[in-house]
Amino acid sequence: MRKQKISKEKPVSTIPFLTIDILSLFPNIFTGYLSEGLITKAITEGIVSVSVHNIRDWTHDRHRTADDKPYGGGAGMIMKVEPVVSALKELKRVNTHTILLSPRGARFDQEKARSLAKVDHLILICGHYEGVDQRVADCYADEEVSIGDYILSGGEPAAIVVVDALTRLVPGFVGNEQSLENESFEGEPKLLEFPQYTRPKIFEGHAVPDILLRGNHKEIEEWRKKKSMEITKLRRPDLINKVN
Repeated sequence: MRKQKISKEKPVSTIPFLTIDILSLFPNIFTGYLSEGLITKAITEGIVSVSVHNIRDWTHDRHRTADDKPYGGGAGMIMKVEPVVSALKELKRVNTHTILLSPRGARFDQEKARSLAKVDHLILICGHYEGVDQRVADCYADEEVSIGDYILSGGEPAAIVVVDALTRLVPGFVGNEQSLENESFEGEPKLLEFPQYTRPKIFEGHAVPDILLRGNHKEIEEWRKKKSMEITKLRRPDLINKVN
């Protein structure tokens, strides 16, 4: 069988809001993530569809070779262009948006997540080793995306981050969708989320702020806005500077 699908089967009658195909040399990395929590529930209910494919299934030699030495010399191996492109040609649709996960890509943030969550079909290409043949980025992917200024051993962890950020924005994924509005990086200005507390009221001498116990919703709302601003100024002043 050419494709390895790790995600659970969705009801035939349901059309997902978002379909994601992931291309990887190590598809089993995704097994645990796709088998736990809200993502499993969303896949089972047909809200989203996530399928993982082994790039080696599109190789054409008995060794299933998906990498080779770089032209010009250098350390490490480079992922070959042929199997990646063969996979894309089989999986792509008319409305597909293809992303190569790469440290050289544009920074992935909440605004980008909201934009990509509106796409009907997304393909994520996970790089590995010393990278992917440049022709994939130049000629076959729609864009390169990076989840941060650091280097990972492969694109699989980045793909999980992207899938998680996108799918929770799909209608019906989160039970109480109002909770999405109060999170960090949402709304204008984009502030970090205010502190949250739950029972018990006092733990080892550490008490919940009294204002949260009074039941005055207007005061609580003002306190939360103030705390969001304070935390953002302290930890992410760049977000404040964007507003100014």
